[in-house]
Amino acid sequence: MAATAAAIDSTKRDSTKSAPSAANAKLLTAPDTTRAQDVAAFLSGLRPSSHSDLLALATKPAWKAFAKDQDRSWAKYRATHTTRMTKWARTELDSVHRSSPTIFYPFSGPDFLNVFTMFPTSQTYVLMGLEPVGSIPTRTSLANPKLFSTVKTSLWSVLNFSFFRTNDMAVDLKSMELNGALPLMMLFAVRTGNQIIAIRPVQLDATGQLTDRTADTTQVDASKPVLGVEMKLRGPDGQPKTVYYFSTDLSNQGLRAKPAPLAFVRALGPLTTYVKSATYLMHKSYFSEVRRLVLRRSRYVLQDDSGIAMKFFQKGAWKFNYYGTYKRPIPLFANHYQADLTRAYTDSLHPPKPLPFGTGYNWRQTDSNLLLAQRLIPLAN
Repeated sequence: MAATAAAIDSTKRDSTKSAPSAANAKLLTAPDTTRAQDVAAFLSGLRPSSHSDLLALATKPAWKAFAKDQDRSWAKYRATHTTRMTKWARTELDSVHRSSPTIFYPFSGPDFLNVFTMFPTSQTYVLMGLEPVGSIPTRTSLANPKLFSTVKTSLWSVLNFSFFRTNDMAVDLKSMELNGALPLMMLFAVRTGNQIIAIRPVQLDATGQLTDRTADTTQVDASKPVLGVEMKLRGPDGQPKTVYYFSTDLSNQGLRAKPAPLAFVRALGPLTTYVKSATYLMHKSYFSEVRRLVLRRSRYVLQDDSGIAMKFFQKGAWKFNYYGTYKRPIPLFANHYQADLTRAYTDSLHPPKPLPFGTGYNWRQTDSNLLLAQRLIPLAN
């Protein structure tokens, strides 16, 4: 963890050329995967490698101004979030890290940033959201000066408030420059000290089996399988990591039409589930299927109050650790107030522990909360 924190906090304006991808040559993004690390570096305001054809673009005044601005934004984020989160996770999640090879992050969008910061030693990360998958930006897109303002706009809320504003992101990710979640996932990967080794478009068939995908990932056709992307990384500690993102509807109706995402997750074995800024969807009856999966297949659940409502955790089956402060949801979600949480957070015999950073919709440090639920009974089949 200490090595991870150092890698995150001391990211240099340089990147190493990634190894050639082993993906099948017929895949749409295969020509780009060998340069994915340089593309990600360029997108994040870090200097591409000396062998990259993007180096010339990185000498232009527009990119230099963008890079300087990004350095300032990331330095502020490290000071207010990353360093504190890493230190907190090293202490409070130490035992969780030792038994969490696979992290499930539903309703994540492209947020590899927070899940990696919380769980830097995990091997597999499965992210799911409604945002389109997207593809590796082409050189033409990277040469478009509009790219820099689009990236800055897309990152503004997550770097300032720790979450994406869904409506704004839907517009940003459909732009010509950023056509889905993948470009931002790539950016987060390099800004957290990871090296991108390979990227391939994938899909889930009706049974949840993962296969290569040969068509464009920028459009989601309801008649097609569940679209996704696989990103292979080398972590700051040199260990391999695999990140999946699937564009999918996790409502009961969406899962009836396409049950593959839950089948895929079930096959991964025991999970640690992370939920943040999830618009309280799993409080609702029409998200009961994904909620049931999380509760049946997770050893640990780390969430803010927008995750699974307390009333759905089986009594006696979980141990809870509370962190930070619980007041009330922001006005937009006022009807999801939980009296159970108020009682837990005002228990003078078992007071909540401090949370030294802001997270979730109540993004100020003094208002934020996290709950760590640890399973006490065997996993369900």
